[in-house]
Amino acid sequence: MRFGTVAGRLVLERDGRVLDVERASGGRLPADAVGGLARWGELRAWAADADWGAAQPVRPEQFGPPVPVPGQVFAVALNYRPHAQEAGFTAPEAPLVFTKFPSCIAGPVAEVALPAGKVDWEIEVVAVIGAGGRHLPPERAWDAVAGLTVGQDLSERVQQLAGTPAQFSLGKSHAGFGPIGPVVVTADEFDDPDDVAFECRLGDEVVQHGRTSEMIFPVAELVARISAVCELRPGDLIFTGTPAGVGNRRTPPRYLQPGETLVSAVAGIGEIRQRFAA
Repeated sequence: MRFGTVAGRLVLERDGRVLDVERASGGRLPADAVGGLARWGELRAWAADADWGAAQPVRPEQFGPPVPVPGQVFAVALNYRPHAQEAGFTAPEAPLVFTKFPSCIAGPVAEVALPAGKVDWEIEVVAVIGAGGRHLPPERAWDAVAGLTVGQDLSERVQQLAGTPAQFSLGKSHAGFGPIGPVVVTADEFDDPDDVAFECRLGDEVVQHGRTSEMIFPVAELVARISAVCELRPGDLIFTGTPAGVGNRRTPPRYLQPGETLVSAVAGIGEIRQRFAA
């Protein structure tokens, strides 16, 4: 199952066509993404036999964020060993969790205004919570996840790293700094949801690439560890970490500039595209 939003309405997606969930279900299911995820079991059951006769073609730029207004947005630092090494840190023994504020969430195709400072890229595979729960053991964690989507943890490094200790969340939450999409894909659509390839390109240059099997803490463990403290609710997001290749660890450092385009792609899901403006 693949789902997202168009004009703020929950849709299923298949082969470049979308089906409006609320209309196609005759009003049985809600039009908003969080409302649909709150009825995750019912949504999945209905989607399995949905009549696609009313489906419409869709252009990539028509998709909004799959979850436009998530309640909680968790993010994980240093979850790939090469990234920890390039940042000058040892690999953590427990997930390093911070938050991106929900107002930074944006759709998959957008123009992002660059704030003052040094703005960097970080491709991420994002886990979208479906059923959710509290104190979820790892063996049940995937049952709480609706699926995976593509994300970028855009980061203004001056603000992020100012202070002792550094303050992450504001520097990672400027407008448009949490683009996600184009759709969420359920775990059963992947050969192995714990081994998904991804790649980030800045212009013609591949700046990051990897596989989710290289995570220090895979999705199930992140869900278990976070839910041991915070109740995970339908529509919550977990940015699961970025691999090596970020701009501020290059020699010399490299940051995003007005007029550049960043493309982030995850196999089996699709791609998101951000163009940057002054």
